[in-house]
Amino acid sequence: MSTYKGRCHCGQTEWTVKLDDPSHILCHCDACKLVSGGEFTLNALAAKDDIKITKGTLKVYDYQGDSGNPVHCYYCPNCTSHAYHHQTVLGDKIVIRTALLEGSKDFNVAAEIFGKDRVKWQPEVAHTFEGPPPS
Repeated sequence: MSTYKGRCHCGQTEWTVKLDDPSHILCHCDACKLVSGGEFTLNALAAKDDIKITKGTLKVYDYQGDSGNPVHCYYCPNCTSHAYHHQTVLGDKIVIRTALLEGSKDFNVAAEIFGKDRVKWQPEVAHTFEGPPPS
């Protein structure tokens, strides 16, 4: 397990997170597209206890996920970069936005999720699950 430093766009908030596997999971769900303004987001799963806010504070808002359960979104109150989300259906796991981590340009893509929502021109780059990955 390695520790990675993350920061928001404006630098007001910073954090560290421990990851077992430094790789991206591409999420093509419609909620991620709305949050990012792009065709997918880059993510990894981590234990809630493995993220530490080292500078600033994060704000939170909630929405209802595809599972019908709440999703808590933690973001910088100034630039609105999303550091992580806690999908309550995942228990003690959180979804880290890996593009905000130092060294993430070197991470491989492990999988893609919500492939059913992929934009038509986006090629598949890893094994794709049509919805969430199996638990």
